[in-house]
Amino acid sequence: MSDHDHARQMLVIARRDLKALGGMLDSDVFAYEIFGFHAQQTAEKALKAWISALGGKYGFTHDIGLLLDSLKTLGVDCSAFSDLPDLTIFSVHFRYDDAGDDCGFPEREELLDKVASLLEQVERIIGHE
Repeated sequence: MSDHDHARQMLVIARRDLKALGGMLDSDVFAYEIFGFHAQQTAEKALKAWISALGGKYGFTHDIGLLLDSLKTLGVDCSAFSDLPDLTIFSVHFRYDDAGDDCGFPEREELLDKVASLLEQVERIIGHE
């Protein structure tokens, strides 16, 4: 599979996570940990798609900060997404622990907008429709 094909595949999966995230805005139904996990997954897959599209490698990681660092190494300005590494804690830790409703993370709508913006930027970059 080419790097571009892999990037497109990652974006399809990221789009699914984003769609799930959009359905989790009701805090009475979905705990923030579940919402945060899907936000983290959307960001992770979008960043991996971006790296792949540029011909880079990312290895086995869920660390958003490391993925952003990989993009920086490839010459990408990622400053618009500098707060996304905070999501890494949802990849494992909060899947097995209670973050609580007041966990210090952005409101759901704000976080949804942020990861949607990342995904849309990557889609524009690789020409995904």
